[in-house]
Amino acid sequence: MSEATMEAKPNGIPTPEELGFDPAALRQKYAAERAKRLRADGNNQYQEITGAHEHYNADPYVQPGFTRPAMHEELDAVIIGGGFGGLLAAARLQEVGITEIRIIEKAGDFGGTWYWNRYPGAQCDIESYVYLPLLEETGYMPKEKYSFAPEIYEHAQRIGKHFNLYKRACFQTQVKDVRWDDGAGRWTITTDRGDVFKARFMIMSSGPLNRSFPRSRGLRSSKGILSTQAVGTTTTPAGTPPAACTSSRTNASASSGPGRPPFNVYRISASTRCSSTYSSARLPRSTNAATSRPTRNG
Repeated sequence: MSEATMEAKPNGIPTPEELGFDPAALRQKYAAERAKRLRADGNNQYQEITGAHEHYNADPYVQPGFTRPAMHEELDAVIIGGGFGGLLAAARLQEVGITEIRIIEKAGDFGGTWYWNRYPGAQCDIESYVYLPLLEETGYMPKEKYSFAPEIYEHAQRIGKHFNLYKRACFQTQVKDVRWDDGAGRWTITTDRGDVFKARFMIMSSGPLNRSFPRSRGLRSSKGILSTQAVGTTTTPAGTPPAACTSSRTNASASSGPGRPPFNVYRISASTRCSSTYSSARLPRSTNAATSRPTRNG
């Protein structure tokens, strides 16, 4: 233990002896562990889920053939993404009286990454009392210190029901285009369902980790079973779409049109809370998928 950390800290901060551990040494340990996980190629280690692997981007949890009438609405706010970030935004907006909102979500329900990640044993590595939002408001006490995926997914649904957000949600819907109208002072958001929403505010909470696949040699030639933790109930022979995965699942992220973005665009992400899972449509890293064997996720 260094001499510097042994000395009493100002403002009443406890010494390492009083704490029972050395904060400086702990920070060094965390930094060392973080360094082990850093990769020079960053996000380039992943590729878009297209071509032969497009079926991994399908949603196995919804019935195929979903349709609904297109909507044309004037709104206060459009929220892109129905994970915890989007749910929090919607709840807080309603608390201050802003109720003319829509939540656009590509999945079939609320939950974000916890909608997609249902493989056995999936669990969050952040304490549930810190990670799960709106516990006081919904009157819920987590069952575990580190919640398992089913409980987290159920809590997302609980928030949706408690704040009456299901009637505000457009599930199985992808944003196609977002454009800012300087004259009207409004965003125009269009979707693949033919919707046209005009809103004062646009809140993006679609998540940054979508539609990517590890760049691994042998994926195309693999004859074994490839399993993805993003849709843990589905294991398929490589290159063969599973029967259950026939509905479209695409990214809800928006592309902004021309013009200077105003100050009524917000980006909210629950990714500041680390979890032990990847976000939707991401698969575990594989050093050699060609030699992969059938395996249980988790």
